[in-house]
Amino acid sequence: MAWLLAAALLVPAAAAAAAAGAGLRIVGEHLPPSSMMEGETVVGRETRKVREIMARAGISYSIELLPWKRAYAQALREADTCLFSTSRTQEREAQFRWIGPLNEAEWVLYGLAERRLALHTLADARGLVIGTVLGDARDDYLRQHGMNVAPVTQEWLNPQKLLLGRIDLWAVGMAVGSKPFAGKAWENKVVPLLTFNRVQ
Repeated sequence: MAWLLAAALLVPAAAAAAAAGAGLRIVGEHLPPSSMMEGETVVGRETRKVREIMARAGISYSIELLPWKRAYAQALREADTCLFSTSRTQEREAQFRWIGPLNEAEWVLYGLAERRLALHTLADARGLVIGTVLGDARDDYLRQHGMNVAPVTQEWLNPQKLLLGRIDLWAVGMAVGSKPFAGKAWENKVVPLLTFNRVQ
């Protein structure tokens, strides 16, 4: 059984496994402001929560950032490996032992303000090209709903593709109430068009 670090305390079995070995390996992806590198150290909003959990549990650990699909596969395949942060979906429920949540998120379709697209339901996006991240829960969800997705390996590629007109929409997962594009040069060029799901 793989472990998923999504939060507030460690399950006792994880503590026993980590105490007996070299500790837990915690993997995530580069996704500011949740997880990112600052010099040689992984930092970020969700990373701070994970470090606090581990400190309270008294378990040794390491944290590293990998491409999302690789991090996810390693958590499924390798013993004593935890994954943070990932969306808790029905399809993933049996794959992990869940700890959490670290946060709640909304899945939002963003588009260029100048295009003035109007979406009232997810069906209104049918036929449009939606930027996603390969292996991400949003990518899976949209595929299951018959949407035309154009996945990339790193999230930061999607705003570039949107601004260049290579995708029509960008499926963004963001913490409830957050402003993920604040300070970006392009923040006023993209607008939220539809919240299509809410997850922990």
